[in-house]
Amino acid sequence: MSTGEPKEIGGTHAYRCPNCSAEMTYDAAAQKLSCSHCGAVQAVPAAGPEGSHIQAYDLMSGLRAEQTGGMGRPALAVRCKECGATVQFEQNTTTTACPFCGSSYVAPQEVSAKSIRPESLVPFRVDRAAAGGAFSKWIGGLWFRPSDLKQRAKVQNIDGVYVPFWAYNSEVFSRWTADAGYYYYVTVTKTDSQGKTHTSQERRIRWEPAWGQRQDSYRDVLICASKGLPPELVLKVQNFDCNQLAPYNPAYLSGWRAEEYVLGLQEGWGAASQRIADDQYGRCGKDVPGDTHRNLSVNNAFSNVTWRHILLPIWIAAYRYKEKIYRFLVNGQTGEVVGKAPWSVIKLLILFAVIAAVLGTVIWAANR
Repeated sequence: MSTGEPKEIGGTHAYRCPNCSAEMTYDAAAQKLSCSHCGAVQAVPAAGPEGSHIQAYDLMSGLRAEQTGGMGRPALAVRCKECGATVQFEQNTTTTACPFCGSSYVAPQEVSAKSIRPESLVPFRVDRAAAGGAFSKWIGGLWFRPSDLKQRAKVQNIDGVYVPFWAYNSEVFSRWTADAGYYYYVTVTKTDSQGKTHTSQERRIRWEPAWGQRQDSYRDVLICASKGLPPELVLKVQNFDCNQLAPYNPAYLSGWRAEEYVLGLQEGWGAASQRIADDQYGRCGKDVPGDTHRNLSVNNAFSNVTWRHILLPIWIAAYRYKEKIYRFLVNGQTGEVVGKAPWSVIKLLILFAVIAAVLGTVIWAANR
């Protein structure tokens, strides 16, 4: 076998060291394949002419035709019965705990060869040590948390996982109708209980019918196809630069875990189109003339819808504080951390007391 060429195993690939033939794994820090046995490193081999560019596919043809291929690497898979995630591990992996929720209630299953093969991925750029450092920096900068949190928070596990996403592109033409409101003011005279009259300016609204249209383009609307990640966290960790996508190559997955998608292509487009529609509603609302509006109705027509199946790198981890487990995620491209942390009741009470004192002082001064 020549240097840089993978060994094919039943339609999948294993990457062997050219020096000692040990299996090589992808090193996130070096951005190369690395041999833990002899220390040799080499560049990720080219994906070949058919995988040298990243292509987006028409949505309708994708829904009509089943595209297969799986991940294209030798692996074993387990399905978590707690969170529903199906994760591929390296064949020599002995642990069967779910990296998403930590549950050991998992069931082995056959690696799917009928799933849509990823079109591209963002390689891990943040290694395990850097992910741990990012966590320490994040937890040390949190406000209104227990003072001993940074010292007592102990990371229980941290797993680098390529998480499946659908990336959609679309043109959208929107027509809208609404009542446009224009402010005007009238002078109002009132008599109080002592018989004194007072005049003031009251704001009124004049309503007029309005309508319009707009054309917009959306690129790389990301929909997570995982069932294992907490939705409230995955929405915050999607700050990926899709301009850095690389053509899919199983070499990037060597030594790493990868989740098979659970949310299908059609369901993903349903979520993406709703996200686009919500955004268009806000954009059309800003187009309504006047000072305010009501009864806004938006009708959207989507066109040129394309999709890509991509893998994005996320460190999935948990830490323990006072016998309770808290989850956090680290963006494997940028090092950004999102997660959950306990609040300090004492610090919050002090904050509320300070706010109450300030408000009390302002009210007292206003009534003098």
